[in-house]
Amino acid sequence: MTQPLIRQILDYDNRADPYPLYAELRETPVLHDGHGTYVVSTYWEILSLLHDPRVSSDRRKRTVQDIYGLTQDADEASALPPPFLRLDPPEHDRLRTVTNRSFGPPHSPQRVLGMRDELEAVVSGLIDGIGDTGRIDLVEQFSYPFPVTAICRLLGVPREDEPRFHTWADTLAASLDPMPGEDPTERNQRTRDAQLQLGGYLAELLEKRRAHPGDDMLSELAAGSPEHGELSTIEAITTSALLLIAGHETTVNLITNGMLTLLRNPEVLERLRDDPRIAPRIVEELLRFEPPVQLIPNRTAVADIDIGGVTIPGGAALWLVPGSGNRDPLRFADPDRFDPDREDIEHLGFGSGIHICFGAPLARQETELALSHLARRLRNPRLLEDPPPYRRNAVLRGPRHLYIGCDEIRP
Repeated sequence: MTQPLIRQILDYDNRADPYPLYAELRETPVLHDGHGTYVVSTYWEILSLLHDPRVSSDRRKRTVQDIYGLTQDADEASALPPPFLRLDPPEHDRLRTVTNRSFGPPHSPQRVLGMRDELEAVVSGLIDGIGDTGRIDLVEQFSYPFPVTAICRLLGVPREDEPRFHTWADTLAASLDPMPGEDPTERNQRTRDAQLQLGGYLAELLEKRRAHPGDDMLSELAAGSPEHGELSTIEAITTSALLLIAGHETTVNLITNGMLTLLRNPEVLERLRDDPRIAPRIVEELLRFEPPVQLIPNRTAVADIDIGGVTIPGGAALWLVPGSGNRDPLRFADPDRFDPDREDIEHLGFGSGIHICFGAPLARQETELALSHLARRLRNPRLLEDPPPYRRNAVLRGPRHLYIGCDEIRP
């Protein structure tokens, strides 16, 4: 018996290529699963709902059960309060405003850009340490460790403590990607333990930054803002943990999906090797073509919403599928073709509206550096396994391993 379409999309067997299923899903732009969930898959409808104040990010406002429970395990495992990503105004606006003040323009316009030389050195060091060029696991050896190091440098974590952050990141990432047969109770306990250890460490570091501020993001989070006051310690911890978890996993997938796509499109890889100035356009097209966040399953309608010829009732669970919207032929010409020369790449890769990814400038810079350096330094790179083994997570989609080979590492 054929599975319902939503179940097929969640089925791990379809993880390597969900896009034909998305095309089928778009035939019904607003699909009701017959239980309590409404799935929205077309570009303009997704964009509209991302800006609709009748859509909540706070799961506590949901009155109809989402039988798929994509975020339920992570919520139950959490030892921390919901980050501002899971809150609505006005709480969301206050926390995000303070965080943005210490992250980017207009108050800290050089913070991310000023990290470029440091991040470039990290990228070079990781490539130098690859070793055997006959079989490289790009995830384990490069795209997984790089974003954690970047976030540590952004926050101002002392270099000697970075290995501890890598350990916590490993545990928290595992909670997002459960393995078949794994005991969820044990996994949830490991997640809570890691969050408590991370929270305790950050609390101590925040107190040190309050007493002796530095030129880093934790110091500014500890100081707060004149308009909104200081963040409480738990708010600063939760925000820092959000940076570690959300910023890490999405960037790992963006870099890995990016290299996989370039190896499948060798003419674009060659162009990037010869001219790294095209890296920004490549990254924008990647965010459309292979976005790291495929599903946004944690929205709730707080009032009746008429969209796409369907009324979504208040209290209903709402899924948005940017991975589908980015391939909508009513929005993008020839959407299944990877084309960095595309004139219009207004993608949904970072979301939109009040919850648009505030870490986007860092993710863009990391991915541009990563892909341009890999293109230049790996001589004759090639895929050893295609499709690669994917993570089981249907929300944050990317290869668990990406095995490649090359002739040599150029200096």
